[in-house]
Amino acid sequence: MTNAATQKIFYGWWIVVAAFLNLFLAVGVIFYGFPVFYPAFVQALGFSRGQVTQGFLLGFLIVGLPFGLLTGILIDRIGARAVILSGVGLIGLPLIAMGHMHHFWQYQVLCVIEVIGYVLAGPISNQVLIAHWFHERRGRAMGYAYLGLGLGGAAAPPTINWLIRSVGWRHALEIVGAVILIVLFPVGVFLTRSTPADMGLNPDGALAPAALEPAAAGGVFSVIGTAMRDRNFWLILAGSALVIGAMNAVIQHFIFFLVSNGYSSVSASRFLSVLLLASLGGRVIVGYIADRFRKKNTMALFYALLGLAIPILFVAHLPVAAFSFAVIFGFAMGADYMLIPLVTAECFGVKSLGKLLALIIAGYSIGQWMGPWVAGRIFDRYGSYDPAWKFMCGAALLGAAAIYAIRKPRATIMASPEALVIETSSAK
Repeated sequence: MTNAATQKIFYGWWIVVAAFLNLFLAVGVIFYGFPVFYPAFVQALGFSRGQVTQGFLLGFLIVGLPFGLLTGILIDRIGARAVILSGVGLIGLPLIAMGHMHHFWQYQVLCVIEVIGYVLAGPISNQVLIAHWFHERRGRAMGYAYLGLGLGGAAAPPTINWLIRSVGWRHALEIVGAVILIVLFPVGVFLTRSTPADMGLNPDGALAPAALEPAAAGGVFSVIGTAMRDRNFWLILAGSALVIGAMNAVIQHFIFFLVSNGYSSVSASRFLSVLLLASLGGRVIVGYIADRFRKKNTMALFYALLGLAIPILFVAHLPVAAFSFAVIFGFAMGADYMLIPLVTAECFGVKSLGKLLALIIAGYSIGQWMGPWVAGRIFDRYGSYDPAWKFMCGAALLGAAAIYAIRKPRATIMASPEALVIETSSAK
């Protein structure tokens, strides 16, 4: 390779920048920033704590699975770029409309539309995007892209809290929705490209193309049917659903919980920001570890650490305990979503990764919003979060055990030579 070639930046790193921005705004701000609006919904609109988390749960139950599968099919057929652009509009516009809502049914309808946008422009599309542009450095690239989710989440709580205090919660929703549209549409149009082949390039910037995977025969239902007969598929699905459900239960109720323990809303938002800043270190470190060791073991380790951190919440009335929890739990969150596509690709290859991730993400998304709903119902019944945290701790540890139980992939019709080579070289 010539010096000029070595000095030229591989365009895949610009794809990482695009994915970073997508995850920053479409996932980080929405996922971690939206709970800051919950107290306003309770106070101004009379919603209960169960109802404020019920909107997204209902959305995933109604449209999460079918639109998740549709997203996977569309990505494999027309590319991630067009899918992401469609989703951006369905994220930004409902947020603007929420600034004008007055009734719970309006909130539910807008949450359903928001979920469709999240499914289209969120983790599925960006994970597949990175997986197509990188092979050897896939873990590192995924880690850098997912820094956007952590940074977006860290910036969102204090920023949204400031907006609410400055212009009110209705105008704050409108501003957040407008920013998402203004930033992400140009990124999708001018920066994002679905595959290296769209620009005459190869994954990782290699001079020669990587070995091609055999296409999975029989279309989407054959691919899904083959996966569903594989034990590893169910372990990935169950493990991720349990851990992400527990994680999101903590995140969505964290501000409520700290306020009920005597902290101000401003202080609670700061602790949430500390938690999300700590996740940045985890995302970088887990990406490097995943490129060097067996990915499922790395995933199980971080998931177990997340579960073991939850009992610290029992003494969170002490500021040092609240801070310690934020740092440990946040660091463990570094493996929250980014290792799922890596482990899935390790087990099944990337040829049908869009379809498989759509199914897995649709499944764990139900757990993702079932967890907060269950925690809210527990609080509404007992007036305390302690029973909820015990439940979520057990769920997270069970999920970590499920991931650890994943077996070395067999040479199935969906497993590529590349995936098998990765597995062989990384099983240390």
